[in-house]
Amino acid sequence: MAGEAQRAVFKAGSTTYFNSSLFFPKAARRDVEELYGFVRVADDHVDAVPQDAAGFRAFVARYRAALAGSPAGDPIIDDFVALSKRKGFDPAWTEAFLAAMEADLSKRFYATEEETLGYVYGSAEVIGLFMARILDLPPEADHAARMLGRAMQFINFIRDVDEDARLGRRYLPVAGTGKAADWMPSKAEAEADPEAWAAFVKTQLARYRAWQAEAVKGYRYIPRRARAAIRTAGDMYDWTGRVIESDPLEVFERKVKPAKGRIVRRAILNLLFG
Repeated sequence: MAGEAQRAVFKAGSTTYFNSSLFFPKAARRDVEELYGFVRVADDHVDAVPQDAAGFRAFVARYRAALAGSPAGDPIIDDFVALSKRKGFDPAWTEAFLAAMEADLSKRFYATEEETLGYVYGSAEVIGLFMARILDLPPEADHAARMLGRAMQFINFIRDVDEDARLGRRYLPVAGTGKAADWMPSKAEAEADPEAWAAFVKTQLARYRAWQAEAVKGYRYIPRRARAAIRTAGDMYDWTGRVIESDPLEVFERKVKPAKGRIVRRAILNLLFG
């Protein structure tokens, strides 16, 4: 059945996004599944251990061929291409996303906020733009859509700092912290000086909250039913940030993620009162 491949990828890949998306109108939910399936499969190639560089580049080539009119024979790619054309995605957004994924094949450290945000544009801000087109939002919503993608990605960087370090990557900027550009966070260092680690995390969370505040301003452009889904995902990222701030060492112990029940309860409240 068409859509099963994307739904399976979506459900396996993100508790927060998948359960929040259940509150989208049916047509939008299907579009979101097609978007998520494409970006997750691309990401999985570069996050594999060992990295599947050949698989990623083959995926990109098949996408570009499909966009040019030669179907890939893969619903993950072909359905995304059809969605792109139907919803008017700018192909440059997809290319920016693929460039960010390709950077993960070789780039290990991001020293400055500017450098990190160059990566975040392709890895997350364009996802916000895709979502704005899926939901038929006005162009005035684009800035907030980008900021929501940026903010969520930054929480991911904080939450996944230990996992990323094991993959040999550090996305969190260190300029102005006194840390070397090639510094890699570690549990041992954080436990040896928990106050310094807490201060570093607090600095990163401040960035997140500034961008999230910009994102929230755009909620007014989103129709009520879809807004419940979007707001719920944002609320869960806020919750993740609060949990991490309360115990910054927690990121070395577990992947901080809300349970399904918390997500669904918040979504119902947002649907009723949001």
